[in-house]
Amino acid sequence: MSLFSGLISIASRIKESMDRSRIEQRWTRLRSQGMQIGKDVWLPASTWIDSDYCFLISIGDHCGFGEECHILAHDAQMDEFLDAGRVGQVVIHPSCHIGARTVVLPGVEIGPRTIVGANSVVSRSLPPDTVCAGSPARVICTLEEYLQKHRRRLKERPTFPYANRLLTKEERAIIITSLQQGDGYILGGRSAELRGEGGTPRT
Repeated sequence: MSLFSGLISIASRIKESMDRSRIEQRWTRLRSQGMQIGKDVWLPASTWIDSDYCFLISIGDHCGFGEECHILAHDAQMDEFLDAGRVGQVVIHPSCHIGARTVVLPGVEIGPRTIVGANSVVSRSLPPDTVCAGSPARVICTLEEYLQKHRRRLKERPTFPYANRLLTKEERAIIITSLQQGDGYILGGRSAELRGEGGTPRT
């Protein structure tokens, strides 16, 4: 490794440590303002939280959010006309997974064990053990139907071990070649997180 590469590696580790510290400080601040955030939650820095009313938001254990989600506990669109804005609780029960760029509106309850597809708008409550998507989000199938589909495909499609590091050129080439006929699966990411070896910082 060259001196330059070594310096880049050190700078990268320092940045990762600072990013982790910032996100943990954010979680602490939101909790101090009354927001309920459970254990083992992935709440990225890019998640927009309604900070003025975050005390109305509750997120259960083992939840995960894709990048750039919005969680709103108030709606002021009618304020100019009525001199009033709507507020409502947002309850996201344990083991819910919310896709990237999803908007969760005030007054809704999600799950538990509900998956919401990317770019959805959750404007009404979603039942437990379901997979939902759309604008407005609606039930697509049950969680068990979704899992059964992927259990079948896991037996048929290419699989690759999870690695919490940059893949080598050869490893990348193998994955690219293997996926030319369709998608596959990375195995062991959640197990690595539970062992504390995952790449996703969680509460």
